[in-house]
Amino acid sequence: MVSEIDLLARAAQMRRNPTEREKRLWPELSGTKIGYKFRRQHVIPPYIVDFFCPAKGLVVEVDGDTHDPVMDAARDHALANEGFQSLRFSNLDIRDNMEGVLLTILAASKERADRWSGRPHPNPSPEGEGLKC
Repeated sequence: MVSEIDLLARAAQMRRNPTEREKRLWPELSGTKIGYKFRRQHVIPPYIVDFFCPAKGLVVEVDGDTHDPVMDAARDHALANEGFQSLRFSNLDIRDNMEGVLLTILAASKERADRWSGRPHPNPSPEGEGLKC
C-alpha cells in the first residue's frame, strides 16, 4: 500500500505535469469561475483524483485511452462509500464539448448538499477566503 506521503508527492508531480486535457479543463475550474472552488490532483487516500470540489464532495475525472472501466467503476464505488460523487469525462468530451462538460459539473455541484452546511468550514483560510461558495 502506498503511504499518504507518497500519494502527496505523486499528486504534486501530477500537478506539475498535467495531461493536455487536464490543462484545458483546469482554467475553467480554477478559482471559483463556475461558482465552486476546485483543487487539482487532490489526494483522497488511497486515490489521487483529477479535480475535487471540497465543499460539495464532487470528484471530476478526465479519462484518457488507458483508463480501465472496471477499475474506474470500483474506484467510483469506493469514493461513493466515503460520500463523494464522481463525474467522468473522456478526453474527447473535454476537446469537443467543453461547454457540456462545464454545464454537467455545474449541475452536479448545485444538486449536491454542502458538506459543511450549518457548520464552519473545517479548514478556513486565514483571510476567510473560500468560506462561501
